Amino acid sequence: MLSDKIKLTAKEILEREFKTGVRGYKQEEVDKFLDLIIKDYETFHQEIEDLQQENLRLKKQLDDTYKKQPPVQSNTTNFDILKRLSNLEKHVFGSKLYD
Repeated sequence: MLSDKIKLTAKEILEREFKTGVRGYKQEEVDKFLDLIIKDYETFHQEIEDLQQENLRLKKQLDDTYKKQPPVQSNTTNFDILKRLSNLEKHVFGSKLYD
């Protein structure tokens, strides 16, 4: 499952604390960047959920379609196949085949 592969959640990104150093980054810039990342994460997560739901719906629709179709019955014999093949050869090769 995809959620097992994702290491961070939007909440974990939001709550992450960093130590500051003497010449550290500007806190406001880091916060703005993390806000963008969080929004993207939430968008990706929602898109994944939507696609998973659509995938399930389409699979169910496909299953329902197959259940409604009657089974295909084949009454074709070897003789019928050979006859069709012979007619096809006549059509493709014409009289060259029997010269």
